Amino acid sequence: MANQVVHFEVIGQDPAALRSFYAQAFDWEVGPPMAEAQGYAMARPRGEGGIAGGIGGGTEGYGGHVMFYVETPDLDATLEKIESLGGKTMMPPDKVPGGPTFALFTDPEGHVIGLVKTE
Repeated sequence: MANQVVHFEVIGQDPAALRSFYAQAFDWEVGPPMAEAQGYAMARPRGEGGIAGGIGGGTEGYGGHVMFYVETPDLDATLEKIESLGGKTMMPPDKVPGGPTFALFTDPEGHVIGLVKTE
């Protein structure tokens, strides 16, 4: 399947409590929080299958939310198509140092969705 969901995020006001909750509720392996990233930690299902994600704290003015990321080979072309369908670019492509290039958009109802460039 093209354009697969490849990452998720659970962001909230108490990242330590969220990390503990999801680790216990689903037996996820949750790594140590990254100090420079508001308590953000990587989360992975144990065993085979499933997708990895992250659990962390919210940024000021952007409260708690759950978001997923879709993989695409061309972020700009995908954002152009999304805008032609009534979505809006929320954050243009940005390269994470040592990580992926990603972008954010809102769908026609305002849901925030992430895009990750195929590496």
